[in-house]
Amino acid sequence: MIEIMTKHKRLWETFHALTAIDSPSFGERKFCDELKKRLIALGVEVYEDNAGDKIGGDSGNLYGYLPGDTALPPVLLSAHMDTVEPGKGKRAIVDSSGLITSAGDTVLGADDVAGITIILEAITRLRENGRPHRPVELLFPAAEEKYGVGSAVADYSRVASKEAYTLDLCGSIGEAANAAPTIIAFEVSVKGKAAHAGFVAKEGIHAINAVAGAIAALPEPLEGTICNIGQISGGIANNIVPDLCRVSGEIRSLFHDKALAQWEAVKNTFEREAARVGAIAAANMRVETTAYTTPLEARVVQRFKAACAKVGVTDYIHATMGGSDNNNFALRGIEGIVIACSMHDVHSTREYSRLGELQQCVELVLELVKG
Repeated sequence: MIEIMTKHKRLWETFHALTAIDSPSFGERKFCDELKKRLIALGVEVYEDNAGDKIGGDSGNLYGYLPGDTALPPVLLSAHMDTVEPGKGKRAIVDSSGLITSAGDTVLGADDVAGITIILEAITRLRENGRPHRPVELLFPAAEEKYGVGSAVADYSRVASKEAYTLDLCGSIGEAANAAPTIIAFEVSVKGKAAHAGFVAKEGIHAINAVAGAIAALPEPLEGTICNIGQISGGIANNIVPDLCRVSGEIRSLFHDKALAQWEAVKNTFEREAARVGAIAAANMRVETTAYTTPLEARVVQRFKAACAKVGVTDYIHATMGGSDNNNFALRGIEGIVIACSMHDVHSTREYSRLGELQQCVELVLELVKG
């Protein structure tokens, strides 16, 4: 334990301190203030945008700039500030092997404190050793866990980078996602007709039955596409034929056009099956994230592969069905990938991280930004 803590003392202290700050989506104010203080102490120029006002949160996105060799292209590093619930009162615990867990009653918050800790440590080492490096831009978005709404409205006027590494992926150090999906959230309301179930049931139009028929009739998702019905609610009493049923779900696809096509199939099925029994379906959707693919031959990918080789980890580039802030970066012409940063079993109280992996990722990030 002493050897582990001595070797990774600063990493642990940063991780431990940051996970102890409550930072739920739309409530990142204290975390943002602490991060701002730490960045300023490292000589990073900081700027907070007004995203909080736009998304109903108490914090904007935090931008940082560390000057470097202006003959080299700048690079953007990013990790988000918010955590999922249950995330209030988080307590990080480390054992003798360097395994970091929560106390068990909350998430750990490695998603995405691990990414932020790695970035802070990398910047600290750059300042300490004077090593030449590219100009480094930092973006720490708010409310990433809510389909990236913070980075969707970020102030990109300051961002000059055309390459980005987003530290927000599960897996072994060396893993990276070069493609991520369009995510469509949808809701369908089916309106039938109420009637007393004991006396005049046949006069009613059973909204829940209409929804059940529509779900059963949904076509198989297109290749590379996922369609999930996540919630169903309806009815007000056991002796009343329910006149209203609501359904919500989502569609994910690595191909934007396929996601839209799947939505049309879902919408048409609910409308058709509702009409078949005399009910009416009202369907609506919103695109939460838009799919992107960063080509394997892209410089941002090749640089990552070379950096992995330099620090002795195996690179593994693949697609993911999870969205991130990188989806929004891609929409703004910033070519990037999402890299693993020692977060495991995220969005659960079993979440964990490892000090050795955090150290590996620091070394990887230093290679990515070097001159």
